[in-house]
Amino acid sequence: MSNAAPTPVAVADDDSEDGPEGLGLVVDLIVEDEAWGDPAALQALADRAAAAVAATMEAEVEILPGTEVAVVLTDDAAIRALNRDHRGIDKATNVLSFPMHEPDEAVVGPLLGDIIVARETVTREADEAGLSIEHHLAHMLVHGLLHLFGHDHGEEDEAETMEALETAILGGLGIADPYAGSEPVRAGSPGD
Repeated sequence: MSNAAPTPVAVADDDSEDGPEGLGLVVDLIVEDEAWGDPAALQALADRAAAAVAATMEAEVEILPGTEVAVVLTDDAAIRALNRDHRGIDKATNVLSFPMHEPDEAVVGPLLGDIIVARETVTREADEAGLSIEHHLAHMLVHGLLHLFGHDHGEEDEAETMEALETAILGGLGIADPYAGSEPVRAGSPGD
């Protein structure tokens, strides 16, 4: 692995005021680690995940038209530095979310927040679980988006609620339940 800083590749959205299917979320995708693959395919996946989460969250919160979420696809070194600097945990993790609003706000936008995803960790987790990287990345995006909308998994009841939302949203995307046969994941668990 090179010590040089990754070169970000910005992927333009469709310049519409609303995200996919007019649901009010616009994904600004930045691919810092080119090993993630095709930026256009990654943008399409992020758009599908954002549309599915927005459709679910509209029952809980008003999403202003054109609300933006930044998704940064990076590497373990970059996410480790963010995890250390912002959470005091000096190790890589799969996904970090940085909301731009308070968790109990009734209206969100124009900026929802940032989601950062680490390629090596997501790839390793997908391999260990026998999942496609695409499906696991979709799960991490849904998970991160739910955090941006104020959901958490610090307590058992919160974890059960968040996991049920993730499972339903992923099911709508044609992705199997990632928690089948497992206990709810709580804050402080590996990968959080």
